[in-house]
Amino acid sequence: MVPTAVIAGFMAGLFGIGGGLITVPFLFFIFESLDIDKTYLMHLSVGTSFAIIIPTSIVSVLTHRKHNSVDTSVIKSYGIFVISGVLLGTILAANLKTESLLLFFTIVVYFLGSYLLNFKEKTAEIKPNFSLIPKIVLGFISGFISAPMGIGGAVMNVPILRYFGYSINKAIGSAAAIGFVIALFGALGFFLTGTYLDSNLPLSIGFINIPAFLIFIPITMFMARVGANTSNKMDKSKLQRFFGIFLYVVGTLFLFRYLNV
Repeated sequence: MVPTAVIAGFMAGLFGIGGGLITVPFLFFIFESLDIDKTYLMHLSVGTSFAIIIPTSIVSVLTHRKHNSVDTSVIKSYGIFVISGVLLGTILAANLKTESLLLFFTIVVYFLGSYLLNFKEKTAEIKPNFSLIPKIVLGFISGFISAPMGIGGAVMNVPILRYFGYSINKAIGSAAAIGFVIALFGALGFFLTGTYLDSNLPLSIGFINIPAFLIFIPITMFMARVGANTSNKMDKSKLQRFFGIFLYVVGTLFLFRYLNV
């Protein structure tokens, strides 16, 4: 678990993600090797990922904020719509099979990876223009999709904020803050649904595995700070392309897992 935690924490800070893109597939493989009930294998991976994201995203946000890369106004006006999506998405996740979750996630990350790789930076500085209707619709969608996947939503919110005029650094920092909101309500939702379904998984409360949480936390929190500092020193266009390539790699990993379920 330790190497996975190191990578997840660094990526969390570097890209403003919660680290779920890394932790969910690896937790899935780890829990599978431990003969966890296959009925709730993906649910446990997702719920545990959300719990891990909470403290990790806090460290990432605080570090990005030191570099003035967090827009608190968009978080306040956008976050409430994200929460509504997360709550409904959690209910959906409790009723989905693992195969459906894997395939859907693969399609989403390939699409977003293509967008970032093909997005051309404007030569002139653009003033962010994110109106109410897009905030309602896209906030709900990002929360709704993030919930069944155990991710902080940056794979959607970074491209969304980029589209509406935010710089790559500002988009990453703000997406990290939005990821905290998603993780908080996502973890609560998976705790409650796991308890309601009486999943009775070993060393877990609801759909959150305690040993995995305790092992990941100190490592991901430290590495998130390293990743966030690194992102603010990198060239913006290179960082954006790197993020797009990273999404392709993750999508391929999930596609491979889907074909072998």
